[in-house]
Amino acid sequence: MASTYKLRCNIVGHQKDVRAVASTIFPEGGIVSGSRDVTSRIWVPNEHNPSFTEGHVMSGHSNFVASVCVVPPDDSYPNGLIITGSNDNTILAFTLESPQPVFKLTGHTGTVCAVASGKFGFLLSGSWDKTAKVWLKQKCVMTLEGHEAAVWAVAVISEHGMMLTGSADKSIKLWKAGKCEKTFHGHEDCVRGLAVMNGGEFLSCSNDATVKRWLLTGDCVATYYGHANYVYSVALLPNGQDFVTSSEDRTVKVWRGPESAQTIPHPTQSVWSVCTLPNGDIVTGASDGIIRVFTSAPERMASADELQAYEEQVSASTVPAQVGDIKTEDIPGPEVLINPGRKDGQQKMVRQGDKIELYQWDAAKTSWTKIGDVVGSSGGSQQTSGKTLYEGKEYDYVFSVDIQEGMPPLKLPYNVSEDPWFAAQRFLDKHELSQMFLDQVAKFITDNTKGVTLGTEQPAYSDPFTGEGRYVPGSTAAPGAGAGVGDTHGADPFTGSGSYKPAGSSSSSSSTSTSSNSFFPLTSFLTFDQANPTQIIGKIKELNGTVSDSLKVPDSRIDDLSSLISGQSASQQQLQTVQSLLAWPSNVVFPALDVVRICVKHPLVNQAFSNQATIQQLISFITPDNPPACQMLALRSLTNLFSQSQGRKAVCENRDTVLGSALSCRKTNKNVQIAIGTVILNYAIALRGTEDIEGKSQCLSAARNVLEASPDHEASFRVLVSIGTILSGDEEAFALAQSLGLQDPIVKLGRVTEPKKVPECAQLVLNILRV
Repeated sequence: MASTYKLRCNIVGHQKDVRAVASTIFPEGGIVSGSRDVTSRIWVPNEHNPSFTEGHVMSGHSNFVASVCVVPPDDSYPNGLIITGSNDNTILAFTLESPQPVFKLTGHTGTVCAVASGKFGFLLSGSWDKTAKVWLKQKCVMTLEGHEAAVWAVAVISEHGMMLTGSADKSIKLWKAGKCEKTFHGHEDCVRGLAVMNGGEFLSCSNDATVKRWLLTGDCVATYYGHANYVYSVALLPNGQDFVTSSEDRTVKVWRGPESAQTIPHPTQSVWSVCTLPNGDIVTGASDGIIRVFTSAPERMASADELQAYEEQVSASTVPAQVGDIKTEDIPGPEVLINPGRKDGQQKMVRQGDKIELYQWDAAKTSWTKIGDVVGSSGGSQQTSGKTLYEGKEYDYVFSVDIQEGMPPLKLPYNVSEDPWFAAQRFLDKHELSQMFLDQVAKFITDNTKGVTLGTEQPAYSDPFTGEGRYVPGSTAAPGAGAGVGDTHGADPFTGSGSYKPAGSSSSSSSTSTSSNSFFPLTSFLTFDQANPTQIIGKIKELNGTVSDSLKVPDSRIDDLSSLISGQSASQQQLQTVQSLLAWPSNVVFPALDVVRICVKHPLVNQAFSNQATIQQLISFITPDNPPACQMLALRSLTNLFSQSQGRKAVCENRDTVLGSALSCRKTNKNVQIAIGTVILNYAIALRGTEDIEGKSQCLSAARNVLEASPDHEASFRVLVSIGTILSGDEEAFALAQSLGLQDPIVKLGRVTEPKKVPECAQLVLNILRV
């Protein structure tokens, strides 16, 4: 049995995501990394312990570093070059002797997200501008054109004088002397990484959650399944045949033969990049800013205490997995872990009291290892609590269907918006099954989705911006008109009674559109305004009787909040009362968050609550394990902070964390989704007219993530308006949107029938994207 990889060390130094890692020639066994903190760094292995020391910090880019590679030594640069590609559209070259670049390459018009070196010092780069470029002696000698979307991956086949490019258009192209010799089709989503093998073969990885192995003749000879989400990076191990991959599913996988031989969990969501060192060690760069090195050599492994600490860190992390409509009591208890796993990396959910934990089979240890607590795992149906990923795509249901005794079950994916007979026919075609099974499979789908309305859209809601069926910038909201986004059907889900509902939204702002359409660009910030002070005060008093004595607040101080809610006063004592209420447990704190939501529009309160501590406190409520009411009202509070300059500055400074937390809750329910859409829209308004390309990239990426979760139509509409607001008249943002493949989820919204503002707005955005 091959050796098992264990942690060698954690390398801490970058301030933000580590987007790229590569091994260095000098120093031997070293690492170069590129980060969103706008720096790249060289890490030198220590002689007397398994860790690394920072040897060089390279700066010069004006935006985050997206790609790195090493150019071998030549007469001009005897120690070789470090090459970095950036979101500022440029490429910089560094030596070990200077932290400043020795030269700069310009010519790309989009982020340089991939770089690779070849013989004789030539360089290959890939960009969001849909091209790859070949550079020699600091000049662009060739531009490779033909892809229809961003070029995410590049590789050089030195012995054949050929080059490979992988793109968001789902294809891979083989180039020779500037001409496309062959196009490889097979992936179902963006191609993110390439690795050249011996013998005229190469590997590709994709957002479709697969890795494919290709011959240069164009044949796909193997497809590797195992990851549960986007596969960002692939790298060969020193033997030239085995390889490693990194993924959005929080893992790195070691592949030997047709299946994963080892799964290495990470205590962070995105493992952006992976490379290997000459000694066979594995290096990863992740979204928490940490570089991790794993080794199979016992002498380089971390100490027993460090290994234990790493396992505990992984175990304590939260996993954004979804249980769907399975009840907590239906999930097996710890006794299920008695049975061994079928293969390395197999996962099982286990009920421990009221918690659900995720365990993974470690084939090397022949034991189950806890890899985190499942979040977002209770409340609601499969539709509201999340979707299941199958072959890189999200579905409401993925059934296992036993067709033949002794054979593994087949997967039957299904979305509730589909006709069950259509899904059944697709299943039969995919697996070449007899047409006689059509009615049987369709009935299976129908029987197993009872209680869900199939093939129908959610009821249309009145526009909460204006109370009417359509939003027109330039109009003034009619306070109280129509149904607000906080309105619910039936009893209040937050309290179990109809007496108190967190208020709906209304936009009191007006804007004058300079566009030829009536939807965007939007120039005035949106707020959630409606409030009933009497009901809110009554609910706070009611819940005040349920908390511990140490958290109780005198009724007189609660009554005093009426003038704060109505905007008549904002005393220091009132603000202290609100802070005291925010310390309540999450199951009863929601009316206090509602007070914050209302009063932060007051200039004095806005200023007082724009400190980092309060912002972080609000963000702490935006997690899947908090009640939906807390998620929604914290998001609404952050939205309303945009109403004043001080609050706007504070929320924008915390954009990374706010958007990251918001996206973790994008599948909670329609009220939370609408709040998320409004936060993104206010960020879009704040970014309009600025040169903050990273901020625009974050918002457009967040917008796509929300739309891909198939949110409520009102939330979709607000996200569409935010995209249109960013894109209007901004060519750089236009290039960003195309590189992110934003058009795919927007095209789907163009087919929605009601409310009509959704397809109308979607078509206007598609017009900008020229789709």
